[in-house]
Amino acid sequence: MTRLADTARRIAPLAWPVFVGQVSVLAFSTVDTVLLARYGQADLSAFAIGASTYITVFIGLMGVVLALGPVAGRLFGARDLAGAGAQLKQTVWMAAFLSLAGSLLLLWPQPFLALARATPEMADKVRGYLMVLALSLPASLMFTCFRAFNTAVSRPKAVMVLQIGGLALKVPLSMLFINGWAPIGLPALGVTGCALATLCAMWAQALPGWLVLRHDRFYAPFMLRGWVGPDFAAIRAQLRLGLPMGLAIVVEVSGFSFMAFLIARADVGAVAGHQIAANLVSLLFMMPLALSSAVTTLVAQAIGAGATLQARQTAWHGVSITLAMAALMGGAAFLTRAPIVGLYTGDAAIAAAALPLVAWVALFHVADAAQTVAAFVLRAWHIATVPLLIYVTSLAGVGLGGGLWLQDRPWLPAGLAGAPAYWLAATAGVVMAGVLMCGFLAWVMQQKAR
Repeated sequence: MTRLADTARRIAPLAWPVFVGQVSVLAFSTVDTVLLARYGQADLSAFAIGASTYITVFIGLMGVVLALGPVAGRLFGARDLAGAGAQLKQTVWMAAFLSLAGSLLLLWPQPFLALARATPEMADKVRGYLMVLALSLPASLMFTCFRAFNTAVSRPKAVMVLQIGGLALKVPLSMLFINGWAPIGLPALGVTGCALATLCAMWAQALPGWLVLRHDRFYAPFMLRGWVGPDFAAIRAQLRLGLPMGLAIVVEVSGFSFMAFLIARADVGAVAGHQIAANLVSLLFMMPLALSSAVTTLVAQAIGAGATLQARQTAWHGVSITLAMAALMGGAAFLTRAPIVGLYTGDAAIAAAALPLVAWVALFHVADAAQTVAAFVLRAWHIATVPLLIYVTSLAGVGLGGGLWLQDRPWLPAGLAGAPAYWLAATAGVVMAGVLMCGFLAWVMQQKAR
């Protein structure tokens, strides 16, 4: 029987590069949030709406592409390297098709603007931001292919290096484009400057990633060279796992996205505070995301190798480790919430809007970690439909629907009206998701033991 300490030693070298890399990715939004909080509330609010729109589109498509991970992980565990490489080629085709659809959505954001009841001035800012990101989406999805494949074959450091490089380019470009530079005649572009910096950084990640796959000798056994057209049968097979994965991730992430839209309808200033709280939750989420990714890789490889007992033990050890880390991080964030908000903004109004929301972080983060690691392990078993139903019921129904319902309750205390009501409901929804997802995982593991 595998000991917990042994599993932790196997998880660590896979998890820490994912953590560093994903923090680098999230830092894109963190940098923009901090810079725009100092640039102006109007641009920060437009960024909250524009970023929520982009995330809603991108995350769903990314989830479909990430189905490559469990598929290639199983093939890698079975030592079918050429088969894993063939899956990557078809995922690239799928990402190209999805990029076209996603870019068209970003170029026509009217439904999202209507939901947020954006003023004409804010709508113009959001459109400019999303128009640039429509050109960035293909690079983001192509890099997702690179990320999913390298995670599946236990090579996350290759992804991390490029993600850090993207951040190193993003930070100075965001500073330059947001604030402008008079000596070279560059005007201050505000929120649109964020998108221009992201566009440059994402293509600077995607193109080197393609070169690595072609020229690094590690990838030679995967037979990645040579032109291969789309195999629609293989793409359909991936979509059977990828579509419910993508929809589940959309439901999971769109809770924050639609919270931003709905909060903006009532109070444009409050959405700036929500953006800070949401960014902090996302930053904390990088640790359970990294651990879940590593656990899924090990479980998928064990399944491919026919080691079912090892897969089950690794899964439960991964859940235990992830929950312990989440409890430590969530508690620390709760105790230091005031200075954390101060790092984001010196604006007293924005800080006052953000601080009550950040107070929900500890409970939210632990429950979010539980549902995430359980959902990831289930994907290694190619189970994604039931998790989707859990997300729809808990995150969309209780979380977002509960927030809408609470807005009209006359008995709701004044301190919970507005944005805090949405966070209260969202926390209840994610707690429900964590309980249901872990319970379903326990049932699946019991079935696999027979």
